[in-house]
Amino acid sequence: MKKLMMTFVVLFSLGTVMTTFTSCRDTNKSGIEKAADDIGDAIDDVVDDVEDAVN
Repeated sequence: MKKLMMTFVVLFSLGTVMTTFTSCRDTNKSGIEKAADDIGDAIDDVVDDVEDAVN
């Protein structure tokens, strides 16, 4: 079960990163930084959800 959840986390994170990088054509550095922060927050949320599901 843990392996399945970790696989889900990795796939979700990869999908989020790829979507952000392919849709973020902005040359403004602050926009890119915001997108990176959003990705970090989303990954943290997923990790918390997985920890809650495992425990």
